[in-house]
Amino acid sequence: MFRNWKEILALALPSLIAFATQTVTATINLVILGKLGFLIIAVVGVVNIIMYNAFAIFSGIGHTVNYLVAQNDGQGNMRKGIERTYFAFYLCGIFAVVLGIVGWTLADQLLRWTGGSEELVQAGTLYTELRFYAMAFGIINFAFHGFLRGIGATRLSMTVSMLGNGIMVVGTYAMAYGKLGLPELGLKGAGYAIVIGEAVQLLICAYLFFFPLHRKYNTRTWARIDWREMRLIAVESGKLGVQEFSLSLAMYLFTAFVARLGDQALAANEVALSIMSFGFMPAFAFGATATILVGRHVGQGNPKHARRTGTDVAILGTLFLIMLGTAELIFAEQIAHLYTNDPAVYELAAYLISISAYLQIFDGLLNIYAGCMRGLGETTYLLRVSIICSWILFVPLAYLLVVQLDMGSMGAWLALYSYLTVFGLAVMIRFYRTDWSKIRVREAQGAM
Repeated sequence: MFRNWKEILALALPSLIAFATQTVTATINLVILGKLGFLIIAVVGVVNIIMYNAFAIFSGIGHTVNYLVAQNDGQGNMRKGIERTYFAFYLCGIFAVVLGIVGWTLADQLLRWTGGSEELVQAGTLYTELRFYAMAFGIINFAFHGFLRGIGATRLSMTVSMLGNGIMVVGTYAMAYGKLGLPELGLKGAGYAIVIGEAVQLLICAYLFFFPLHRKYNTRTWARIDWREMRLIAVESGKLGVQEFSLSLAMYLFTAFVARLGDQALAANEVALSIMSFGFMPAFAFGATATILVGRHVGQGNPKHARRTGTDVAILGTLFLIMLGTAELIFAEQIAHLYTNDPAVYELAAYLISISAYLQIFDGLLNIYAGCMRGLGETTYLLRVSIICSWILFVPLAYLLVVQLDMGSMGAWLALYSYLTVFGLAVMIRFYRTDWSKIRVREAQGAM
């Protein structure tokens, strides 16, 4: 068991740092921009939810590359893994154009649909547009990181993430407040910084893929389109994307319900979610590790070992979340105070953090076992349970507690963690009830 733990940690810790840099970047940016007032905090919070939805629609492509490449790597057939990565890049190019058009034409309307005030819409329209342009670069980067994780190169993925996110942090500070000889642009300066950070990261990704990685994987051999493989990737990406979008759209409505409580409540909700995202990062990291190792064992023809590995990943991930939840519980108010000096905002945020510090364990189980299921190629179940939990449980419950019973932010967060608990348990139970004798590497014929 402990030998497995060493392998898990070797893959998970770089992923944890990579996800941490993303979370820390968002947190630092929010702290930097928070000095501009609670309206700006609210804008950033609403835009983050919008971007989460936009990313979720197309995110399935990165998850699909991750698990297919992991299976091909375990199988010893990386020629197919490279071809599938190319097909994913082709699709990402189309997605990037769509994201750019949406940001250009619908930025202000998307903010209105959240239920935010007209003042919020006016303050956040350009920032929203810039975030969509950044996402156009980011979706291609996400597919590349899926490839890196699939081959087990989580340290390289970590390094690239740190470079890109570092540029975003420095750029946000410099352009928001007119430092380092740059103009003072406020919120829109942060938007420009994110675009630049994602664009630079894309250049780094292209260099790594076509040069250093070429020596081992022959990555500069362009793949001719195989429509069966393209369909497999499109279908799998669609299922995983709809699964993520189901959750993200539910969170969008969740934010709309919270927005009815006023800008201060919305700001407190964003601060609390930002802090709790530190609990999401080990969950994402261990979930990604589960996909790598489970997919690799499936490729090697050893699915029962995949079951043991999935369990070990879940144990380690839960231990991390317990330690992190304890720290969040003890220092909730002090951490929330870093974001804003408004007592109404940081006191409510601290209260929300304290009631959910250990409940995030269920979110961790959800992410880890969902990673296991992706490694097995069991994506249809993830899609079904996501839709059921999001639209039969989460959204109706949030509406009932926030709007009908007037329970405020507490009602919203009770609905959120009820949803995550049920979803996490459903995925975990399904993983252990899998018929392991039927698990095979995903082939293109499965998409026909």
